[in-house]
Amino acid sequence: MDPAALLSLIVFLPAAGAVLTACAPAAVARWIGLGTVAATFLLTTAALLPAYFEATPDDHGMRLVTDAEWVGSFNIRYTLGVDGISLPLVVLTGLVFLLSAATSWNVSEKPRAYWSLFLLLETGVLGTFLALDLFLFYVLFEVMLLPMYFLIGVWGGPNRAYAAIKFFLYTLAGSLLLLVALLMLYAAGGSGVGASTFDMRLLSDIARGAGTGEYAGVTIDRGTQTLAFWLMLGCFLIKLPAVPFHTWLPDAHVEAPTPVSMILAGVLLKVGGYGILRLAYPLAPLGAAAGAEIVCALGAVSIIYGALAAMAQTDFKRLVAYSSVSHMGYVLLGLGAWTLSEPDFWKMGFSGAIFQMVGHGITSTGMFFAVGVLYDRVHHREINRFGGLLRRMPIYAALGLGMSFAALGLPGLCGFVGEAVTVFAAWPASPWAAAAAAFGIILTAGYMLRMVQRVFLGAEYVGPLRENLSQLSGRETAIFAVLMALAVALGVYPRPVFDVTEPAVGRLVDTLGDAVEADRERNDGETVIAGAAE
Repeated sequence: MDPAALLSLIVFLPAAGAVLTACAPAAVARWIGLGTVAATFLLTTAALLPAYFEATPDDHGMRLVTDAEWVGSFNIRYTLGVDGISLPLVVLTGLVFLLSAATSWNVSEKPRAYWSLFLLLETGVLGTFLALDLFLFYVLFEVMLLPMYFLIGVWGGPNRAYAAIKFFLYTLAGSLLLLVALLMLYAAGGSGVGASTFDMRLLSDIARGAGTGEYAGVTIDRGTQTLAFWLMLGCFLIKLPAVPFHTWLPDAHVEAPTPVSMILAGVLLKVGGYGILRLAYPLAPLGAAAGAEIVCALGAVSIIYGALAAMAQTDFKRLVAYSSVSHMGYVLLGLGAWTLSEPDFWKMGFSGAIFQMVGHGITSTGMFFAVGVLYDRVHHREINRFGGLLRRMPIYAALGLGMSFAALGLPGLCGFVGEAVTVFAAWPASPWAAAAAAFGIILTAGYMLRMVQRVFLGAEYVGPLRENLSQLSGRETAIFAVLMALAVALGVYPRPVFDVTEPAVGRLVDTLGDAVEADRERNDGETVIAGAAE
């Protein structure tokens, strides 16, 4: 197989499986769905990882690039590629979808439709992480919207219609902000930069050119960059989500079926952080530099607010949903750690944000699976009605306790690494935000330990259907054990993720720093000329 064609196969194999599932008998739909997801996961690991490390990066650090003309009149191309920023998220996506597919095994309502939408959603997510052309990125970004809407709206809980519509409206509003920003940059650049702006492999050149105010002979001013940055940031803050754009998330999680919640928390939220790194910062570096402190502040607010909201919940699933708001705040904190005078801390912030996305992808998937196991048995999620599960379900309780400790950031587990690195990195840029984030770790420990005491320990279970609190099945144990093993492995030895991300992060930080410094030099020169003229 041509290594460059590997990325196209990874992206569109699930879509092909979706078509096949839609046409197959209902009795075999889940077999086709699970087989397709498993094959895609193997491609993202057994095939992609060796090919990535064997390939030589191009001038922009991308590997395994596939490039072909798509809409020639607008220079829109079909371009895919992978680097150290996208690779961990692609592998995470393959894993989370595989575990979610295994969790979906007992879905009996409209199985063909369910599996078709499930697989189409995977194509949208993988394509978003691998697309290098901005138009292609936007198309695949939108592909994620409808499958998730129907997966919540058809297979969700009692208020599924409300939650699905709220999710749809919020995400659509964010997509429109992104579209306006891209069109603005296209118009501001004219035919020269406009045509090139739709090729993400040229982002480093665009950033440097924008920093000097000129690219392909066309000036992109600071005001245009600033407005474009805030539009793109607004889109990705909704997706992340950050306070105050987070209100769709708890409703969507509470009403979504367990496998969909696992995907939503484990993968889809990461598109927000990825978009900021891949689009908002490189396309509008001057606007990003001006707004970095606000990004840090939004991260700190999300951390504290999400933790306090989680502490007030009595619904197990809503608690985990609000904890995601808090944990994704550390991603924003790391992304806001712009310190031109301390580039090592700046790089540490970006690398920590990527690791936090990976770590949260594991812990949030595990926590939502833990909630789903209980809900399938007793059909409620009230924390105050649980208790004594360590005696009734010892294997479940042991794995659930381990995942809870990973989520609260216990050293030696994956949740600790990303939080610690982003807090350290943010200190030179915004000491107060770093201090608030450190306090957020204490709040997280508070609400997680309270949940542990009431669900796994404490008094006897007093809710309904006590007889249904049976041991985990082999399938459930395997899903939970894989997530727990990864939480331990990345907590003890996080180096592989950092080794992959740091070269790409270093290249991005150098590019952004050069753009800002070039703009400062240009403005200083204009000031001197203006003074001489006077």
